[in-house]
Parts: sequence; structure tokens; C-alpha cells
Amino acid sequence: MNKNAREFTVREHFEGKDPAVRKTYDKLLEALRRMGPVVAEPKKTSIHLVRKTAFAGVATRKDHLLLTIKSDHRRTSPRVRNTEQVSAGRFHLEVKLLSPSDVDSELVSWLRESYELSA
Repeated sequence: MNKNAREFTVREHFEGKDPAVRKTYDKLLEALRRMGPVVAEPKKTSIHLVRKTAFAGVATRKDHLLLTIKSDHRRTSPRVRNTEQVSAGRFHLEVKLLSPSDVDSELVSWLRESYELSA
């Protein structure tokens, strides 16, 4: 690692944000950790959620989270704000999370699929 590279922290991503943003993130991590080991790797603009590889990413905003989920297929849902095809069999799905209640069984099932892709 570059000795001059700055280390980022999860805490920094939540500074100046609505408290609901952190509560939503905590509920998300709680759901993920029921699946198995998850490492949160804070980067400059987001937090990567990693099993063996990154399977999701979280970008904090003032009053919500933008969750990007790795997938092996497109998903048709009004919850998916944006879909980016990054390779022949990989998609990144973007979901806006406004509150802890957005971490529901549907979202957790999508994350479980993503988590398995990262095995």
C-alpha cells in the first residue's frame, strides 16, 4: 500500500448526515452478518461490503443511502433506480434507502444472491 494513501473510516462517511442514515446502514449490516462474514471497507466515496470480493457498496448522502448491489441479471423493480451492465454477466443495481424499514425481506433476498456471487 502507498504510505501516503489516506485511510478512511466508516464513521467519517456519516459525519453531518441525518441519524436515520446511520441507523439504516446498521440495519443493513445486521442483516448481512446473519448471512456470514462481511467486511466493511471504507473508501473515499463509499463503503465496500466484502465477502471474498465486494458484493455491494454504500454511498452516504445527507438523508439517505445509495446501495449498489452486484447481480448476475437485470432486476425489474421500481426500487431499482439504475442498472449498469458492467460485463457480459454482471450488473450493478442501485437502490435508494431512506430508512431502516427499507432493509426488508425483498432487499435482503437480493443481497443474499449478491453475497453468494462473492463466495
